Amino acid sequence: MDSIENLEVQHKAQRTLERLMPRIDADYAPYAQKNPQAWGQFHARLKQHFPRLFGILLHLYGNQYDFFYHVEALLDLMAQAWTARGEDLQTLDITREEQPAWFQDHQMVGGVCYVDLFAGNLAGIRKKIPYFKELGLTYLHLMPLFRSPEGENDGGYAISSYREVDPRLGTMAELRTLAEELRAEGISLVLDFVFNHTSNEHEWALKARAGDPEYQSYYRMFPNRDMPDAYEQHLREIFPEEHPGAFTYFEDIDQWVWTTFHSNQWDLNYANPEVFNQMANEMLFLANQGVEVLRLDAVAFIWKQLGTNCENLPEAHMLIQAFNAIARIVAPAMLFKSEAIVHPDEVARYIHPEECQLSYNPLLMALLWNSLATREVQLLHYSMANRFGIPEGCAWVNYVRCHDDIGWTFSDEDAGALGVNAFDHRQFLNAFYTGTFEGSFARGLPFQENPKTRDARISGTCASLAGLEKAINEETQVEVELAIQRILLMHNVILSIGGIPLIYLGDEVGTLNDYTYRQDPSKADDSRWVHRPPADPLRYAQRKDRETIPGKLFLGLQHLVQLRKSTPEICQGLPEFINTGNPHVFGYLHAGEDAEILFLNNFSDQPQRVSKNLMRLRGLAYPIEDMVSGTVFEEEADLDLAPCQYLWLRTQP
Repeated sequence: MDSIENLEVQHKAQRTLERLMPRIDADYAPYAQKNPQAWGQFHARLKQHFPRLFGILLHLYGNQYDFFYHVEALLDLMAQAWTARGEDLQTLDITREEQPAWFQDHQMVGGVCYVDLFAGNLAGIRKKIPYFKELGLTYLHLMPLFRSPEGENDGGYAISSYREVDPRLGTMAELRTLAEELRAEGISLVLDFVFNHTSNEHEWALKARAGDPEYQSYYRMFPNRDMPDAYEQHLREIFPEEHPGAFTYFEDIDQWVWTTFHSNQWDLNYANPEVFNQMANEMLFLANQGVEVLRLDAVAFIWKQLGTNCENLPEAHMLIQAFNAIARIVAPAMLFKSEAIVHPDEVARYIHPEECQLSYNPLLMALLWNSLATREVQLLHYSMANRFGIPEGCAWVNYVRCHDDIGWTFSDEDAGALGVNAFDHRQFLNAFYTGTFEGSFARGLPFQENPKTRDARISGTCASLAGLEKAINEETQVEVELAIQRILLMHNVILSIGGIPLIYLGDEVGTLNDYTYRQDPSKADDSRWVHRPPADPLRYAQRKDRETIPGKLFLGLQHLVQLRKSTPEICQGLPEFINTGNPHVFGYLHAGEDAEILFLNNFSDQPQRVSKNLMRLRGLAYPIEDMVSGTVFEEEADLDLAPCQYLWLRTQP
């Protein structure tokens, strides 16, 4: 948009506010009279952010005859959400605006879990708060906990109501109380915003199935295969094992419905401005429950356009930016985290202070596992050196694994630059992590194998993929110890590389694959349930015993968390990725105000040596201290790293 056009939009936005706000002010006069300062804050934020919001909406919906009706409705629902926002959250809004970099602090450490699997219900999660603090968490992501269909519901991602907690887990009032208690303990609540689709049992879908044309327009429904066939010429299959293409036929309504993922997940039609407004309303409702971060699910798919692959379209970014502007007006304490498991170039495009301030880092995750399998770090180093940088005011969320499968989303271009055939390499990684490659230590399962493309992803817990399951069942204590070291090595990187580390709870005590999911008909066809077992009380009971596997992992990880929290340099700018001169050792340097720290990570099962020249070139003077072990290297000499060892090196204070 050129400057003249942008100026015209700004003027039009201002005139729109001047025309519509008197009615809004009149409707909310009792609140404004009782809370003049709060109402003034709402007006001030509207003045600051509405022009950006208006410009986006004008681009998306300006050609619709009732455009200004929908704008006025959106203003009204924002005012309603603001007046319903508690004083404590309004105070938090001000604090976050005054400290916008709060989430970029080295104190930030995240954990993620399913409520039922980890603690039974929300009351159980409340009882786990002391444990979260013991581990060092300041950020807790609770996986989808809303009402969803019985049986297969994609692990809760088929949402039947955004305003009702699954009754088996608790109530919305309990969720609000939990958010307050977590916040009082310095832990931010993170929830999912599943905004690409609803379940087919959502109120809107039920009305659409009953023949209501208003709600049928909330989805993309077609009476025959003409349009689905036209769209599918350019679409890729996401879950080919369940249904080919992107549409599902429902005989009871004689319609083909757009279902990118599962048949019970109906894609929303964001070309309809009423859908945007309704979802903005649901988003603000969640914000007012005390949610501080919303994970935006499946961001790549939310806008459809015939003749494209309907992924990562410009309008998808605009929709998120519009939601962002609404949050800045009504709930500025809340941040967005993007979930885009796509090409690294596309992942980066969602990261911006005016879009998603946080983003999962699927590239780092995939390449950590790649380096563990190959014992080499060239692709990891090359990709991080070229792709780790993101806009100021944003942060990566770095993880070893999540509730989902592992897909090999590295860049083919990066692989090609290093002489690696990307397709063949993915076949190797699939074979390695399913344990079919000779010499593999991993015990994983394939997920969504596509025989046409030979594409597949991998399921498995961190411990089983890193060799602990095989070592316990088939090998010796030597291999067990090596597997433990691999798990700690991976977590060491996410804790020290910068951004927010995210621990999948259960990994900190070495949870193994659980194959009993095959006995549950609602889960048997989804191998991801192999890495979603209930928390094992015995493992957690052993977490402080250094003689046990859970104890070695938990105490090792707890030490790294505490070390991170005492090392502000980790989050003082971007790391410098270092060529260590050893193809098995991944290195990066954090330079802070008071110290420079060199991080070395040996991804080999064999001892590796790093030249003493590396220390000198990076400005480290002897004696050099390893912050992890406390070992001090007095004399200038080459460094020897044990198998899968990691070092945090600095000039001894």
